[in-house]
Amino acid sequence: MTVRVLITGAGGFIGRNLSLRLSEIDSISVLKLTRESDQKALRASIAEADFIIHLAGVNRPTDPADFDAGNHQATRELATAIEDSGKAIPIAFASSTKVTENSAYGQSKLAAEQALLEYGTRSGASVYLMRLPNVFGKWARPNYNSAVATFCYNIARGLPIRVDNPSASLTLIYIDDLADAIIDLIARQPSLRGTIEVGPTYSATVGEIAEIIQGFREDRTRGLIGSVGIGLSRALYATYIAGLPTGQFSYEVAGHVDPRGTFVELLKTRTSGQFSYFTAHPGVTRGGHYHHSKVEKFLVLQGQAVFRFRHMVTGEQHEVRTSGDNPTVVETIPGWTHDITNVSGETLICMLWANEIFDRERPDTIAEIL
Repeated sequence: MTVRVLITGAGGFIGRNLSLRLSEIDSISVLKLTRESDQKALRASIAEADFIIHLAGVNRPTDPADFDAGNHQATRELATAIEDSGKAIPIAFASSTKVTENSAYGQSKLAAEQALLEYGTRSGASVYLMRLPNVFGKWARPNYNSAVATFCYNIARGLPIRVDNPSASLTLIYIDDLADAIIDLIARQPSLRGTIEVGPTYSATVGEIAEIIQGFREDRTRGLIGSVGIGLSRALYATYIAGLPTGQFSYEVAGHVDPRGTFVELLKTRTSGQFSYFTAHPGVTRGGHYHHSKVEKFLVLQGQAVFRFRHMVTGEQHEVRTSGDNPTVVETIPGWTHDITNVSGETLICMLWANEIFDRERPDTIAEIL
């Protein structure tokens, strides 16, 4: 069964992300309303809808009176249009944590919540009030109402950022996490008229956020990567990269060329070593050294190679033959000298990971020919 989901404010930051995510689900059909949609489009969409996600609203109007018109009154008109259709459609509303503040924006959102709760009471429909903190992620508008979007945009372009109070606290929710929560809500549709928790949320200071994003730019210029696979850093990193200008979609890395072939350092990490690759011409042997603590992993991508090992104390020897046609990871073992020889008639291409960044002052790489 297909669920027809109507999104108001579909042209906004949250709306664009959510529309794309929902379009990826076979059991969901997406209906969109934007600022350009008229009353006829509104009523036609409501007639089709099985579920409504109400994102439309205003947050930075030139006239404060527009808060009430764009948030409260527009929501009340939406509720009226739903009731006029004769349908009791469940609705999820992108409200704000600022409803507890005595501000024009917060109070307009609170009044919009009340309008929807009244609609739910009259119609029997479920109403889900999502009191969202600062939402960030790809396609957020910089220099508008998102400090994260502004920091990402300016820092990526080498422009200054303004931080009035570095210790000011921010509560954030990442756009993909919000989308996940909404998708789950559409699937479950619990019987409820009231606030519903969405998350996870993150807490950090403005200064911490600025420092993390500034670090992304600095690391990129040095071929470094931090811990960007989980949590807030993952979300901020994705947001930063999504905001890069097209001229920064690629960057060169240094290659070290000698008669044996080429060696290129691809990426360095602070705590988990570095990734590189090298080439070797036919018949060429590379390596011929041992390590006391360093560990490496090799993966031949093209060609055929023989890895040779010799124990530095016992003299025991070992050999591994591998090729790009049979992906095999070969590890170097501390205390064993080792080398790699290209035994094919084509250029050998090999990926390499080392568990630590190469330190010229303490390389832990001692020459020893087998």
